Amino acid sequence: MAEKPMCMPIQIPHDEDMQKGDSARCLTMLGHFGFECLPHQLVNRSIQQGFSFNILCVGETGIGKSTLIDTLFNTNLKDKKSSHFYSNVGLKIQTYELQENNVQLKLTVVRTVGYGDQINKEASYQPIVDYVDAQFEAYLQEELKIKRSFTDYHDSRIHVCLYFISPTGHSLKSLDLLTMKNIDSKVNIVPLIAKADTISKYDLQKFKCKIMTELVSNGIQIYQFPTDDEPTAQANSSMNGQLPFAVVGSMDEVKVGKRMVRGRQYPWGVLQVENENHCDFIKLRDMLLCINMEDLKEQTHIQHYERYRCCKLKKMGFTDVGPDNKPLSFQEIYEAKRQKFYDQCQREEEELKQKFMQRVKEKETTFKESEKELQKKFDHLKRVQQEETMKLEEERRQLEEEIIDFYKMKAVSETLQTQVCTNIKKEKDRKK
Repeated sequence: MAEKPMCMPIQIPHDEDMQKGDSARCLTMLGHFGFECLPHQLVNRSIQQGFSFNILCVGETGIGKSTLIDTLFNTNLKDKKSSHFYSNVGLKIQTYELQENNVQLKLTVVRTVGYGDQINKEASYQPIVDYVDAQFEAYLQEELKIKRSFTDYHDSRIHVCLYFISPTGHSLKSLDLLTMKNIDSKVNIVPLIAKADTISKYDLQKFKCKIMTELVSNGIQIYQFPTDDEPTAQANSSMNGQLPFAVVGSMDEVKVGKRMVRGRQYPWGVLQVENENHCDFIKLRDMLLCINMEDLKEQTHIQHYERYRCCKLKKMGFTDVGPDNKPLSFQEIYEAKRQKFYDQCQREEEELKQKFMQRVKEKETTFKESEKELQKKFDHLKRVQQEETMKLEEERRQLEEEIIDFYKMKAVSETLQTQVCTNIKKEKDRKK
């Protein structure tokens, strides 16, 4: 029968010990308890749930963004070639389900479309900034829900931005500096020199130094591989000194000696993608996927997202301390904001009431003045009408008198005419 583990007596620390600090005391266990298997439980659960990784590829059209992503994950993601004739910068978002040795990865690749193809490039970075902020906002809204479902929620926040630099060999373009300056506080930037096989090794080293000098002088913060973890500190420290990576992508297999390798065939020889003497592709893949993928996701959450969340909540009026520098709970802040909003609504309602009453009084005054003016006009018109009526009555009376006089004159005339006719007839009869 297995021997039962011995239980240690519980030691209650004194008040003095508790007041000394928050450092926990290390106690030696006298038996096996089993919590040493916690890492294995976490690994098994993570494998069952799967992993997600979101990559943002920023670069000019035709610079090799899709080819490099295909080469990184050694698969053909079947992305169509983009045109150079887009009027505005856009983003193409595609999600893939990948699997390697029973480890599932949900890969989301966001590529710029039409970047750098416009004559006016001032706002070319804006769609990128808007998209990154939109993903932060979506995650924040999910956090603020009463009923959250992070187990089923697809976290679309960008974990790394691969910024593709044209292999000019001279310096960064103003568009490159402007874009990286506007997104360096929102995403982990890993600069890449694309199509590095077009530059000689000597010119490539000068170009790398020139790029890093320009980034530092313009205050652009790029992602630095962490050096605080002992197993990877030395490798990451070495890789930080080799940024930006000079990369070449290719899915074509070329025969070198007796083996087939991925590379590009040229008249002068073969460039091997996975040969560190030819390009930095292996360094990029190791740093990005094998060593620092989890750190990229962690930095996205604890640094870039927290910065966005802090600014957003401050704009909404939330704070950690009150006017007296004492901590405030979320409930207290909510009640204070609610009371402030209620008071503001009351003030605005009172102001609206006063404005309404003032408007009503003004309208009443206006209506009264209009009514007085109308009454004056009415009285004037009435007087005019009365005068016209009296005038017409007088004219009618005069006309009637004239008619009477006319009829009298007519009667007299008829009488005279009759008398004359009678006299004429008598005169005729007398002559006979």
